Amino acid sequence: MSDQKPTHKLGEHPDWAPPSITIGAVGWVRANMLSSPLNIFLTLLCGYLIYLSVPPVVQWAFLDADWFGTNRDDCSREGACWIYIGFWFKQIMYGRYPDTEVWRINFAYALLVVAAIPLFVPSFRWKGWLSVFLLIGYPIIAFYLFVGGSFGMEHVETPLWGGLFLTLVISVLGIVASLPIGIVLALGRRSDMPVVKAICIGFIEFWRGIPLITVLFMSSVMFPLFLPEGMHFDKLIRALIGVMLFSAAYMAEVVRGGLQAIPKGQTEAAEALGLSYWKTMNLVIMPQALKLVIPGIVNTFIGLFKDTTLVLIIGLFDLLGMIQLVGTNPDWLGFHIEGYVFAAFVFWCFCFSMSRYSQHLEKKLHTGH
Repeated sequence: MSDQKPTHKLGEHPDWAPPSITIGAVGWVRANMLSSPLNIFLTLLCGYLIYLSVPPVVQWAFLDADWFGTNRDDCSREGACWIYIGFWFKQIMYGRYPDTEVWRINFAYALLVVAAIPLFVPSFRWKGWLSVFLLIGYPIIAFYLFVGGSFGMEHVETPLWGGLFLTLVISVLGIVASLPIGIVLALGRRSDMPVVKAICIGFIEFWRGIPLITVLFMSSVMFPLFLPEGMHFDKLIRALIGVMLFSAAYMAEVVRGGLQAIPKGQTEAAEALGLSYWKTMNLVIMPQALKLVIPGIVNTFIGLFKDTTLVLIIGLFDLLGMIQLVGTNPDWLGFHIEGYVFAAFVFWCFCFSMSRYSQHLEKKLHTGH
């Protein structure tokens, strides 16, 4: 006779397991795709559209594609010719940067990755010092690596920069600079000092009222006309300043939305404890406000990353611009579709990564539970 005791009290029945059709994959399908006649119709319609669109794309991009070769003659099949991307890969990634100096860009990439990895390790103790290095020390090192002209490295002019490298330079600098500038502008717009408030409002409304393409055009063509004779600013620097200020104006409104969402009682409680204005903002208000507007901040970053393609109008060949440039080569005419598909894939990878990381931050900083 078994000594095992029953898990339920005398006179009670054990709980039954839920029906198999209400849990797991089958339950998810029934609840989300087959829960009503309308959902059934939409599911069938979406399935039909997927059947019409996905198989031809897979056939063109993978099954019938040419993957290996060295020239146009090796593209003999009816599918995509990815040999085209491989042939122009260096130009697409680095622009016209000298082949012998590309190692400097790769070294800067590797240094950034190695320095950033410990920030994602919860037990790492020196995150503050490492963050200071990434914000101050790394840009200085990257500047000397990219530009050269010192420590025995060849000087590389910015007109030779291009491809994904230029896209990352413009977008990263724009993202890093626009957030603190936007925070200052948002605080200034909510200031009780009329002069500061008027200046911040005027700055924000001015930059939000003109398109980025106009900003780039003015920085490249009109701005040099107002400089004293003999003074010259690099075209890339002018474009970077324009992108930073343009993005900062939008970032200021995102941050201001977060500040307005904080109850006034938070500020009053901080003042009752004797905290100064800057301590109140730094320790109480701003951490809560930035946490609330993480989706808006990342959305602005993603928009800025994609807007870097507009620098083509001022003669800077970023990723998309370089793909358009190599597509005009007479020996490779007719393969522009592969170039655009590759550019779309690269942009999607970066934008999707930023989106997923923002969702991770939202869950990590969520304190409503």
